[in-house]
Amino acid sequence: MAGKGLGICVLGGTGFVGTELVTRLAEAGHNVRVPTRNLARGNHLKVLPTVQLMAANVLDGRVLGQLFDGMDVVINLVGILNERGRDTFRSLHAELAGKVVEAMRAARVTRLLHMSSLAAGAQAPSQYLRTKGEAEAQVRVGAAWLDATIFRPSVIFGPRDSLTNRFANLLRLSRGILPLARPRARFAPIRIDDVVEAFMRALADRRGTSGKCFELCGPEVMTLAELVRVTAKAAALPCHIIPLPDVIAQLQAVVMDCFPGKPFSYDNYKSLTVDSVCSQNGCASLGIQPVAMHSVIAGYLNDHSTRRQLDVYRRSTTV
Repeated sequence: MAGKGLGICVLGGTGFVGTELVTRLAEAGHNVRVPTRNLARGNHLKVLPTVQLMAANVLDGRVLGQLFDGMDVVINLVGILNERGRDTFRSLHAELAGKVVEAMRAARVTRLLHMSSLAAGAQAPSQYLRTKGEAEAQVRVGAAWLDATIFRPSVIFGPRDSLTNRFANLLRLSRGILPLARPRARFAPIRIDDVVEAFMRALADRRGTSGKCFELCGPEVMTLAELVRVTAKAAALPCHIIPLPDVIAQLQAVVMDCFPGKPFSYDNYKSLTVDSVCSQNGCASLGIQPVAMHSVIAGYLNDHSTRRQLDVYRRSTTV
């Protein structure tokens, strides 16, 4: 691979966060290796000259060892909000993290940036959060020799996100009427650019960030209902929220668990029973002043440019 920057292998590099981070890494002159099970999902990255897209199964420890060979840094962004077939929370969160650490040891790579989630932990109510916590524990197992930095963001928003765009689409389809589970659940939404900046700063400051965990939150704490209303206003859509009692919300989740694509699952419901807000200001620790959602959301929800239309088409043809 051409270039004089660091060799960085990014797991989950074709996703929402991964696309933005890989782009920033390439712009900074780093040589980026992006494995994916479906090369078509990474077509949009092929224009970046220092990015190497590779067909690979990252769940295979031997394959990971080959991917990490010659690399200086590994970044693990892999995560799912719902299980699908063999892609389970345990396999893609906890077990993958353990395989990553072992493969890094074998390849003698000692720098790891790991994406987790706020409220992750062994006592968390959902499998998503529990397995994210187990993944963190796997990373800490290698603390004696591994220079790892963990990031725990609240919900992430930005162009092509699955948060505000999904709510906007639901509001369009339902003409603004939205039955909402856990409307008082609290979040501190953080912009994708600020999350990516946190990774870039940690990459540049290995000594100052190694062994640390950074909680990443935006400047606004809002309930789920408020988040939906902000989305509706930005997209110029009607919004009539119907707060669901917990019993009805659980029933809704069980039913929607059976829908194709799982638009809302019982595990999602359980995750909503804990707030996703920071207990420490990781952005401030990294010297980042995060941007508020209300100041930028209209700019991308109302973006009907050719690029946005092509992004929508690309997603529809690479699932």
